[in-house]
Amino acid sequence: MPIQIADSAADLAVVRDYHQRTKHRFEAYAAGPGTLDWDEQPAPFRHFVGAPQVRLPRLSRQAPDTALQRALQRPFAALDEPGLAPLPPDLESIGALLQLSLGLTAWKSYGPDRWAVRANPSSGNLHPTEAYLLLAGIDGLADGLYHYRPEDHALELRAAHMAAGGGPRLAILLTSVMWREAWKYGERAFRYCQLDTGHAAGALRYAAASLGWRLAEQPQVGSDTLARLAGIDRLAEFPARRRAETEVEEAEILLAVGFDAAAPTPLAPAELCALAETARWHGMASTIDRHPMYGWPVIAEVARATRRADGQPQAPAALPPAPPRPAGMAQKPVRQLLSERRSAQRFDHRHVMPLAQFAAILARLLPAAGLPWDTFGETPRAALALFVSRVEGLQPGLYLLPRSKAQQVALLKLLGERFQPEPVPGVDGLLRLSLFEPAVLQRIARGLHCHQELAANACFALGMLSEFDAALAGGPAAYRSLYREAGLIGQALYLEAEAQGLRGTGIGCFFDDPVHDLLGLAGSAWQSLYHFTVGRPLDDPRIESAPAYADDPSPR
Repeated sequence: MPIQIADSAADLAVVRDYHQRTKHRFEAYAAGPGTLDWDEQPAPFRHFVGAPQVRLPRLSRQAPDTALQRALQRPFAALDEPGLAPLPPDLESIGALLQLSLGLTAWKSYGPDRWAVRANPSSGNLHPTEAYLLLAGIDGLADGLYHYRPEDHALELRAAHMAAGGGPRLAILLTSVMWREAWKYGERAFRYCQLDTGHAAGALRYAAASLGWRLAEQPQVGSDTLARLAGIDRLAEFPARRRAETEVEEAEILLAVGFDAAAPTPLAPAELCALAETARWHGMASTIDRHPMYGWPVIAEVARATRRADGQPQAPAALPPAPPRPAGMAQKPVRQLLSERRSAQRFDHRHVMPLAQFAAILARLLPAAGLPWDTFGETPRAALALFVSRVEGLQPGLYLLPRSKAQQVALLKLLGERFQPEPVPGVDGLLRLSLFEPAVLQRIARGLHCHQELAANACFALGMLSEFDAALAGGPAAYRSLYREAGLIGQALYLEAEAQGLRGTGIGCFFDDPVHDLLGLAGSAWQSLYHFTVGRPLDDPRIESAPAYADDPSPR
């Protein structure tokens, strides 16, 4: 059954209305459930009953010296180096790609509660993102579409395709089970699903780089084609107990993998439709929620309004070369860093971050040719507003990091009357807007971030200000792209913080317009879409860890 594609001024109005109605305000939060029954949480893992399974090899800390193990022992900084020797695509390397990007990294427990953490972060650890692999020409795997099961580190053959011959091919299709987020966050869930898509795409890009592979979105493949390719439009195979929206998946993006230094060959929508139409389908989707208590129809409305049609491949945005990393930084091995990424639950409010670390993290957030900014092809739209609390040599205050010259010009024009921006020595591109007494800044940061101590106790917090009106001028589908870019920035922040021996946490709960008011931003030209904090974490000794998989002896 074809899905509807957005293509009208009415759809753009739906997007703008959704964004306004889902803002958190001091006087009221966005609409959400009045109560939560954690014993009835939506299923965190989906599987397809009756679909053939293939177990993937797992990374083992006791593995012999192999090309894969040597590649994953390289320092994180080495991923920026050109000309890394690519590994061949096989069961072992594909298994490593998925384990380091979408797989489980540990099981946590606190009293009677037990939950999994994964390589890709998620709002509320709810994980709406599902992954499907389009595979051809890989030894040990029949050509077809496979669903990834992170809890088992296995692939399920969802659709068998006719073998076409030729070289190996791998593409990864991401979907969202939006009900997983809506169960907890209500109407704001669509925003978080797009952030999580950006995080997952970033996690896949870093894992691909560790294998010497490229990864690039295929924006020419529209929502209808993606849904058909994934089989998520086969609604009879996604049965619902009460309401269909609890079980369906929403097509998000398709990422093609290149097995060498060149960008992957663009995938043709017509070819992908033909694969789906001639496929032999397997399996029935497992149930996500048997007893949903609430309904949020606005999520389906904005999802429909932001879908895109098939198009033609476009040249990616031209980006400058990446700056070199400071010598000796980011030396933690790739596998260790990707596997040990965590969201901080609390920060040490006494820790002061060295200026060199702060500058190194911010430098890696500027769009540049290569990892990870080549994942998406659109022009980068986000600038960063920073609440700097404890960075050596910087006075507490509000700072601004435009991520392009055009952004700098536009923001200085808007903010110049309210502030007197000044360059910050030692941090490229950073502008000082306003200084505050430490206690005052903590109170501001805490208050704007839904009264969360995470924002007040971090070394710095930031908000991602996006060129909202300019992006939406290109069509309502750009609404998803803005959030995905923000999620990608968040993923870079997570890993760069870990590389500095620190930790980060994404914050989706903030008071939207009060953030804009602080900066003196009126109207909708710029909107803050996602916030983030970085500092030294404080671990809770009451939380116990167990291995993600049975053969990993070293959980964290």
